[in-house]
Amino acid sequence: MVSRRRPSIGDVARLAGVSAQTVSRVANNEPYVSDEKKGAVMAAMHELGYRPNAAARAMKRGNFKTIGVVYRSLHPVGNRNALEGIARAAAECGYAVVLIPAGAESAHAVGGVPPLAHPAIDVAIVMVSTSLGGGTNDIAPSLNVPIVVLSSAGPAQASSVSIDETLGAREAVGHLLALGHPTVHHVAGPEQSLPARNRERAWRAALLEAGRPVPGVVRGDWSPESGYEATRRLLATERPTALFVANDQMALGAYRALREAGLRIPEDVSVVGCDDIDEASAFAPPLTTVVMDWDLVGREALRVALGMIKNPAPTALTLPSTLAVRGSTASPA
Repeated sequence: MVSRRRPSIGDVARLAGVSAQTVSRVANNEPYVSDEKKGAVMAAMHELGYRPNAAARAMKRGNFKTIGVVYRSLHPVGNRNALEGIARAAAECGYAVVLIPAGAESAHAVGGVPPLAHPAIDVAIVMVSTSLGGGTNDIAPSLNVPIVVLSSAGPAQASSVSIDETLGAREAVGHLLALGHPTVHHVAGPEQSLPARNRERAWRAALLEAGRPVPGVVRGDWSPESGYEATRRLLATERPTALFVANDQMALGAYRALREAGLRIPEDVSVVGCDDIDEASAFAPPLTTVVMDWDLVGREALRVALGMIKNPAPTALTLPSTLAVRGSTASPA
């Protein structure tokens, strides 16, 4: 089977009776082309089925209309919701979103990003700064475009958009202490996770400032299963009256462990989560949780990213977190 040759800019120029430069100007919507010539070129393009080379046009104007999102995992709720916010905001602005996986799998990667994964982006939003000791410091120079990091801990040359996790965690602990609980136990996230460390640090500081004992933490990996196992370990040695769990998915596992131990929520144990996932209000009882609007984080990151295309000077934006009080917290029996 003989494939048909794709029409070229020269074919269009010959059919329209104009120069190739005129065709290029029409394709790029440039001025100084008469309506007559523009009409002839458009008619020739339609007749030949000519489609301008989008990559060439982007290189010529220095703008690919594409945002790169660098990620290591889309499993965390925050990353997924932030990506949705980025994608929706980008579509509203006429930009496309390209996902760039970061990891150590490629021996030819720079900063964990494959070299061929990012040549056609205008700016990058990076979601891999969640681990201590790694993340964006090596990725930023490898991308060679303006960077927005979804964390307060990014390289100096990058902008950042983050949520005030400290505020939310302190409010959660303060809420439980105000209800009359003598202290608050903590089911923490993975030790290498920066958000987990931020939430644990705020929990500890709130208890110390209130003059309350600081129990030992038990850790999970953000999953419901790990929250279940961590709470089982805690109940083997302690009888808490209040739990602050580092995310809602682990709180779901904590619910199961508490019920299996014959403990009622909130009559015997009050539980506060973090993130306010869509299902949090459907827990039985509905989960009191720290609201973190990751969709807004994504939309704001896109706004900051587009601003860096014109002015690459880095900026830092921190969004507030709040506490949604529902049925999982009460005064101790």
